[in-house]
Amino acid sequence: MSTSDAPRLVDAIVDLRQALDAVALPLATPSAAPAALERRRLLDQLDDHLLPRLRDPDAATLVVVGGSTGAGKSTLLNSLLGEHVSTPGVLRPTTRSPVLVHHPDDAADVDPARVLPGLARVREHDIGAAPGGPGQDAAPVDLRDGPPDERPGQKDGDGGIAPDAAATRPEPGSTRHGRDAGAATHGRVLRTVASPRMPRGLALVDAPDVDSVEEANRDLAAQLLRAADAWLFVTTAARYADAVPWELLAEAQRRRTHLALVLDRVDVGTERAVADDLARMLADRGLAGTPVLVVREVALEDGLLPEPDVAPVADWLTALALDPAERARAVEATRDGAVLDVTVRSQDVARAADDQREAADRLRAAVTAAYAAARTRVAEQTSDGTMLRGEVLARWQDVVGTGEWFRRLEEGVSKARDRIVEAMTGRRAADPGLAQAVGHGVTALVVDAAEDAAARAHADWHHDPAGSGLLGGLALSRASADLRVRAEEQVRAWQGDVLELVRGEGSGRRATARALSFGVNGLGAALMVAVFASTGGLTGAEVGIVGGTALLAQRLLEAVFGDEAVRRLTRTAHERLDARVGALLDVEAARFGAVLEPLAARVVDGGALRSRAALVESAARAAATAPAGGTAPGGAAPAGGDAGEGASGVAGSGRPPQAPHDAAAGPGLRGAGASGRPRGSTSEDAAHGRHAAEDAGTAGGLRGWWARVRRGGRA
Repeated sequence: MSTSDAPRLVDAIVDLRQALDAVALPLATPSAAPAALERRRLLDQLDDHLLPRLRDPDAATLVVVGGSTGAGKSTLLNSLLGEHVSTPGVLRPTTRSPVLVHHPDDAADVDPARVLPGLARVREHDIGAAPGGPGQDAAPVDLRDGPPDERPGQKDGDGGIAPDAAATRPEPGSTRHGRDAGAATHGRVLRTVASPRMPRGLALVDAPDVDSVEEANRDLAAQLLRAADAWLFVTTAARYADAVPWELLAEAQRRRTHLALVLDRVDVGTERAVADDLARMLADRGLAGTPVLVVREVALEDGLLPEPDVAPVADWLTALALDPAERARAVEATRDGAVLDVTVRSQDVARAADDQREAADRLRAAVTAAYAAARTRVAEQTSDGTMLRGEVLARWQDVVGTGEWFRRLEEGVSKARDRIVEAMTGRRAADPGLAQAVGHGVTALVVDAAEDAAARAHADWHHDPAGSGLLGGLALSRASADLRVRAEEQVRAWQGDVLELVRGEGSGRRATARALSFGVNGLGAALMVAVFASTGGLTGAEVGIVGGTALLAQRLLEAVFGDEAVRRLTRTAHERLDARVGALLDVEAARFGAVLEPLAARVVDGGALRSRAALVESAARAAATAPAGGTAPGGAAPAGGDAGEGASGVAGSGRPPQAPHDAAAGPGLRGAGASGRPRGSTSEDAAHGRHAAEDAGTAGGLRGWWARVRRGGRA
């Protein structure tokens, strides 16, 4: 990775993180729950691993020790350090916290700002720093007479150090603002231990069980594994075929995570057969070449495994810490695989964000369609003659004497017009019941339409996964309790609009006399009747009764205002009625909006996230193809240079070049070198899952490198 490309990739990942953080999934779409979980995992992975590693490539290599319940993770860690730093758990599930062990000189590399910032920190006394501290007085546990599938005293459950209030203290700045601020109160606490036995440049985390009965422990274990530069995955001869570990190993294969498997508690004499079978399973799942480090089932010594039995693991870890080329291969492979994996998984979150936008639009459209149909229905029924039935028709007949008019129909329309004129000029009082009948009729239409719209919108939401959770009962399936009162007010206001239209049209000099002769109220009643039959739609006997009534009203209005004015008045009056009905129904529809819109306002489409992921992929590919500043491809040292001098050759760290860590910097991991090879086990190539040629990262391979280290030479 070149100096110029590293900041570009960091900036692209920061932008991707911001886009992920902006994604909200408040609606219960089918993709929401898995995408929300994936989004949280991605944010954790970016914060816990990728961004810290890209910003500081030379920081200590983080190896997470993971595995199943009873696999022996804590006992293995204790045996490597020669100290009881991680208390094996006997009860299931345990509530102990994960443990991070590092060399004292690497304290800055495992600072909360650098490693796992989402976990609160409690720092134990350094090993050897104070008498009676954790790791010095912890009583060894040896219950080897338990069930054969669980090494007693090694039932490490979820790992962790037994709390010691006098020996622990929270580290400042150990929680990340925003997410996980309450980690310490929810068991998400990382206990840190400084041990001089740890090779400098290496940190180990004893993670909770990946198959814990506690979901929180399983989630934390998965989070820690995603934060690792390398995995040391522990399983047993009895449980290496279990499903849960293989799901995580499939994730490691997809991300190209640097990985070794510890096959623990293997009966003496069966090492090759069991290791060969596990190597075959690994190859079948795309993990051919993964080292398999065999640890035999042997008696514990003071609660620890004998040095020769942990030697393969100690050698693998020591090589990862002290061999610059091996470390570079591990860190870069995991980092690069994680970068590309993040871009792929971000697409799933982007699709879920699109689903949210589509769901919000769909729910909104369902309400809009239901109430638009209600408005159309009222508009049609107030213009097609539907209103000129029942009480309204009877009241109109009372006004114009239509019953007598029908009996004297042969006398002609002119005489009937004379009766209308008589009623409307004051010689016969207009029936006030007509206005009430119109008000009741229009109000009933509006309320019925609103009830149907509410039921329809409620049903649409109820059958939509995104909407069903928003209904909160049946309240939205009915119109508002006060709708009838509000509708009556709006109908009365519309009747006032009609009178104003008549009054305004009659204000002209030539029309004033005629309008005054018939009366504003009478002309207004005639206009309402004309509105209700303005689009026809009458059939059968209605044509004779209702149609004749509407025709009389229209002829009267035409006699006063003229044909063109009547058409304009009718159209305007109906538009004003439609506007008032629309306002009523908009208020009804807004009840659904009050539930949906606060959530929909948080929704963003996945376009921004997709574009950020594409930029990350582009920056990653550019960084992969660019020549590294002083580092040859594959992490090897430049030609003609010392292998150790390339240890800090990754650009962008902001640190001065460091000398390689010396094997004599401390006592080292217990058992390191006892096997005579960094990757050894009791089974050769089949057990390791790797050929000798694949081990050759420097001249002479790792055997030659280890021999030089043991002779006191430099790597």
